[in-house]
Amino acid sequence: MIELHTAPTPNGWKISCMLEELALEYDIKLVNLMVNDQKKPDFLALNPNGRIPVIRNTETGEVIFESGAILIYLAEMTQKLMPLSGHKRYEVLQWLMFQMGGVGPMMGQANVFNRYFPEKIPAVIDRYQNEGRRLLSVLDGQLKGREYLCDEFSIADIANWCWARTYEWSGINIDGLDNLKRWIDRMHARPACYRGIQVPARPDADQVIKSGQELIKQ
Repeated sequence: MIELHTAPTPNGWKISCMLEELALEYDIKLVNLMVNDQKKPDFLALNPNGRIPVIRNTETGEVIFESGAILIYLAEMTQKLMPLSGHKRYEVLQWLMFQMGGVGPMMGQANVFNRYFPEKIPAVIDRYQNEGRRLLSVLDGQLKGREYLCDEFSIADIANWCWARTYEWSGINIDGLDNLKRWIDRMHARPACYRGIQVPARPDADQVIKSGQELIKQ
């Protein structure tokens, strides 16, 4: 059994989508970001960085944090959705790291300054939205002639899709990125991925905005 400590964010959805795709049994532990559950001692004992998601393997007692590390752990544990050796393994890992180091941070900052920051600073908003668009255009180029980023469906698709699908929330225009649009739709049509983005139930828009405003004060 996997115990999943999560919240309705792109990083959280990566893991619920992965667990659904693997058809693993898991127990949801909702972390309420609005009341700073992630800063409480019980959670910090799992992840000293105070961020979701975190998993605990109840059979082995292993605790893993950082969404990319969790995806790799689950892929290796089940021997699915990532090659175990060879060049294809590193191809999947490089696109996972592309999301971890680029897509997520840039779109996350676009969210902060476009949605939550009390002062609207156009130059800063443009900076992150433009960089988000550039990174999504890199995905678009990789997807030309491919159904998935590394030809076969993998953790790289899960990680990147959970962020890319939120482009409107970041205020990023994806006009002309037709390969990306088809891939977003293809991923959304996967029943397990669709189930994954429903976990946990997302609060209404006002609560999301309030939560984001509280987070930037930390």
